[in-house]
Amino acid sequence: METLFRQALGDTPKIRVLEFLIEGRELDYSISDIAEGAEIGRTTLFRVFDDLVMAGVIVPTRQIGNAKLFRLNVKNPFVKKMIELFDEVIMSKKKIAA
Repeated sequence: METLFRQALGDTPKIRVLEFLIEGRELDYSISDIAEGAEIGRTTLFRVFDDLVMAGVIVPTRQIGNAKLFRLNVKNPFVKKMIELFDEVIMSKKKIAA
């Protein structure tokens, strides 16, 4: 299902990852969790993941066993604006529909 966020910004792996992490911005996730939540394959995630980390969009948080966990970097100015956009447009649409 294409969401309003993807309709507006394009349905790319990076946008899917960004959308998933914005929705769950309070939590941290493993690589597998991010791929599953964004509905993309792990191989596809690995192709875009380094770009997101290097841009400071995603930051590592902790390690549990062999799993390294990551979360959305809510201190990043770009991420802050994307969250504002998401909350104002997407979340208000959800409230109207409910």
